[in-house]
Amino acid sequence: MRRYGLYVDGQWTPAGSGKTFEVYNPATGDVVGEVADASKEDVLRAVDAAHRAFPGWAAKTAKERSEILRRAYDLMVANLDELAVIMTTEQGKPLAEAKGEIQYAADFVLWYSEEAKRVYGETIPASFPHKRILVLRQPVGVVAAITPWNFPAAMITRKIAPALAAGCTVIVKPAKQTPLTACRLVEIFEEAGMPPGVVNLITGSRAAEIADTMLADERVRKITFTGSTEVGKQLMRKAADTVKHISLELGGHAPFLVFEDADIDAAAREVAASKFRNAGQTCVCTNRVYVHESIAEPFAEALAKRAASMKVGNGLEEGVVIGPLIDRQAAEKVEEHVRDAVQKGARVVTGGHRLSRAGTKGEVHFFEPTVLLDVSDDMLVLYEETFGPVAPVQTFRDDEEAVRKANDTRYGLAAYLFTRDLSRAVRVAESLEYGIVGINDGLPSVAQAPFGGFKESGLGREGGRHGIEEFLEIKYVSLALV
Repeated sequence: MRRYGLYVDGQWTPAGSGKTFEVYNPATGDVVGEVADASKEDVLRAVDAAHRAFPGWAAKTAKERSEILRRAYDLMVANLDELAVIMTTEQGKPLAEAKGEIQYAADFVLWYSEEAKRVYGETIPASFPHKRILVLRQPVGVVAAITPWNFPAAMITRKIAPALAAGCTVIVKPAKQTPLTACRLVEIFEEAGMPPGVVNLITGSRAAEIADTMLADERVRKITFTGSTEVGKQLMRKAADTVKHISLELGGHAPFLVFEDADIDAAAREVAASKFRNAGQTCVCTNRVYVHESIAEPFAEALAKRAASMKVGNGLEEGVVIGPLIDRQAAEKVEEHVRDAVQKGARVVTGGHRLSRAGTKGEVHFFEPTVLLDVSDDMLVLYEETFGPVAPVQTFRDDEEAVRKANDTRYGLAAYLFTRDLSRAVRVAESLEYGIVGINDGLPSVAQAPFGGFKESGLGREGGRHGIEEFLEIKYVSLALV
């Protein structure tokens, strides 16, 4: 049982109202934590602190900021096992996955500890002999980072590590389902020597009130958000009132194209790795599987065999591969998608059932890893994001049809393809309207590469050298020699 307050201006404090809310283990229903429930006044205190701390943090040398981030990385790695247990306990993903996420999250801190020293300016040839043109890159200011429950560590560090490296101060608002990982991370940043006010943490059950307060405050110069497309659009509209910088990593509906020359077992392995990670609760996981008609049956059998072998249960138990869905609403949505598909003619190759179990605070919700065949375009699974462990398989006849089907969505975050033909791989990758394309690779995300989407999957990029640019302003200085 962990208890945390808000972290504002270098101090852990209760919410002004004294209110708290409980955090539950989605695999058992047990209460595993209690955190402060922030109000508008608490958010304004955090903005005050971040605004005061900004000039001092921005004025530090890149080397100084780099050294603090490097210490934070070392501490994350040293505390990896503890952080992973916290994450599994509040989020549900299997412990091995949680350990992988903590390392991935730490990788962003390491990358940007190094990238802090590579924020370069420019000189441009002037039009007159007595002038010089300089271009400076300077931090945007106070950044509000709003993060989701499905990756409680990586989505925080992917945002705040580049912001801090650039010289910005930050306010973190984690999802109400998974605040404990965020709290422990902030403790680590504190231990690493982060000055007061540079990193602030606001936990709360009223997400809209907290977001609206930060959006309305002109001192907050950037919003960075990962979550649903619907909420992202609302943030985008409200950010316009104060013309804030905004980065949005939103929903996805990733296709996975399996061509006739593919190694069927290898393709099934990559689809399973992409689709069933975190019980299908990821924005880049495979949502639609398009397989050449000549190999559809053997591929579905190979994928189903892998799915059927996956143990479902509490992520802290040995051998568990599929953890719980986050809540009842998530389970009901997955169940609805499978029911709709079956009613419209889909065939369940394996799985297909919701596994609700008694928890200490009511039912907890699991779902069998599921493979559907004979899927048609009118089924919910082919045009809504399921966010669960369901792999719908549809066939195609040729490359053109596969690309057309893959691009027939308002989303454009991640797409995958499996083929041995290099020319086809290049042609198809260039034709896919997605920000991330994995060729024979179902898990392409790394700290040093840009992550982000096309169309309604978002704006901006996180990760790599591109990620730090999102937190920098460009200043043009014209100097006349007198």
